[in-house]
Amino acid sequence: MRVLVVGGSGFLGREVCRRGIAAGWGVVGTCHSGELGVAGVEVRRLDVTDRAAVVALVAEVCPDAVIATPYRYGDWAVTADGAAHVAHAAARVGARLVHLSSDALHAGRPEAYADDDPPTPIFPYGAAKAAAETAVRAIDPGAVLVRTSLILGEGSKQIQLCRDALAGRATLFSDELRCPIDVGDLAAAVLELVGSDVAGPLNVAGPDAVSRAELGLLVARREGVDPSGLKTTTGAAAGVVRPTEVRLDSSRAAGLLRTRLRGVSELLAGSAGR
Repeated sequence: MRVLVVGGSGFLGREVCRRGIAAGWGVVGTCHSGELGVAGVEVRRLDVTDRAAVVALVAEVCPDAVIATPYRYGDWAVTADGAAHVAHAAARVGARLVHLSSDALHAGRPEAYADDDPPTPIFPYGAAKAAAETAVRAIDPGAVLVRTSLILGEGSKQIQLCRDALAGRATLFSDELRCPIDVGDLAAAVLELVGSDVAGPLNVAGPDAVSRAELGLLVARREGVDPSGLKTTTGAAAGVVRPTEVRLDSSRAAGLLRTRLRGVSELLAGSAGR
């Protein structure tokens, strides 16, 4: 199996590359300006906003599958246009496409979101992720669109944000609920999906819904930190327009995959941030 991981230098991309190599696959990983740093991976530089460059690289690599993880918060060209360029290039060589999407494309509501609930974005990043899905589905109806949530693990930005809030350097919202997932669980699920025929949106997230503030308390408990200094507020009080309650129903993925999608309480009972 030859796999191209677009965005291989990212937090999830690196884990996908590591696990692909461990499985004995041939892995090509792309990065834009940073370093990938995973032994055994063939590294290529790529700007996903350059359509011609994306087409040329995918044609040269000629992978069996493309795993698309790139995004840049606040950058439409990378998040939306880049996804379309990757989907177009993958389709040209007949590669299986696993596209990483996000719960950010939902507006938030008390009820859990099913796999096929349509996007209802209320802020720019969510709109970019929704546009990316629309483009990918139009170009390659057989692609699987993995809708996921906050990604945890050693080196996770989400865990560092909690640490910063506990130290008084950041603030966590108490009204933003998500379903965090371990980076290893997500990477394993993505690799499983490469060999499947699952198409369209698929929720792949943890079973536990927690607010960012509750996540901070879990991190404090795990690391033995006094939680009294945790800074919290609400999005409304901060004047921030972002989704509030976004629960992903991942029961279909749990039934399809061998990988067990662990909840955040279990994850944070293990090693710090895992």
